[in-house]
Amino acid sequence: MRLTGLAAGLASIALTAYLAAGAAPPPAVSEAIASRIQEKQQQPPQLQQPLKVQTTVVNVFATVRDKHNAIVTGLKQEDFKIFEDGQEQKVAFFSKDVNLPITLGLLMDTSGSMNRIFGAEQDAASRFIKEVIRPKDEAMVISFDFDANLLADFTEDTSVLERAIRRAQVNAAAAGGVFTPGTIPNANVGGTHLYDAVYVACHDQMGTEAGRKAIILLTDAQDEGSKLSVQDAVEAAQRSDAVIHVLLLVDRAGFMAAGEWYSGASIARKMAEETGGRVIEVRNERSLEKAFDEISEELRAQYVLGYYPTNLKRDGTFRKVKVQVARPDLKILARRGYYAPR
Repeated sequence: MRLTGLAAGLASIALTAYLAAGAAPPPAVSEAIASRIQEKQQQPPQLQQPLKVQTTVVNVFATVRDKHNAIVTGLKQEDFKIFEDGQEQKVAFFSKDVNLPITLGLLMDTSGSMNRIFGAEQDAASRFIKEVIRPKDEAMVISFDFDANLLADFTEDTSVLERAIRRAQVNAAAAGGVFTPGTIPNANVGGTHLYDAVYVACHDQMGTEAGRKAIILLTDAQDEGSKLSVQDAVEAAQRSDAVIHVLLLVDRAGFMAAGEWYSGASIARKMAEETGGRVIEVRNERSLEKAFDEISEELRAQYVLGYYPTNLKRDGTFRKVKVQVARPDLKILARRGYYAPR
């Protein structure tokens, strides 16, 4: 079951603390994250975790916008070019199918910094789920703060997803209240475990799914306390072919009042740009609803480009992908690469 897989994954992030202390790890941990941590500590950086694939075809989902940021829908196959590591590839498949199923992960930051806008976040997220989910689509809901909670496993039932969104709450411990542990509490009580939550959502949940996959991340992108790094989170998304869209909920006044330096924007850009997603900065309730509308439109207006790579080596390396369109006035949003199979 997906729920069991996520619970094991969340539990295992705490394994780093045990490894660092030289103690035996807890019994129920995710072998994937355990091996990931050990790999980082013991092996040379060029050794990558194998990517399990069933075919050599590479699919690229591309969104095209004009200079006014409007979606462009009338392009044809001959309008596109694809390059892998600088070498042009032949486009073997092309589609503008707006009904291709979507697997969606909604990740909600429930740390104390979200308190001011959290009610509006729930309202907009509920409306978004109702509008975007269609038959054959699936979505899950995860909240994260001091730990991560799987509030709803993958389902087509929008009522289940909406109830999950409403159950999410800002963690009381962030304001000095009682700490309320989630699915599996993290050993490090403190902060916002953004990177851990994205890693587990992509690796343990999205990794076994097929088709279009997207993470919608509602956060200020400030991480505190994660055991894994932002690069681990990005790589997990790239390996699972998941695109990360970030709705950046920024309370700059709050950071300034606390005398803290805000670094979330650069982190959000890294996660989005390296996976083919977008960052939309949200400052109020109205802009939050508009941001959800833009993401909804984008998910239903993608071109699907497929090619067989000319590089046939099964070496597990990262291959850079670039998509170009004939018209210079257009902007393309697409994945920047993928990991080859071993």
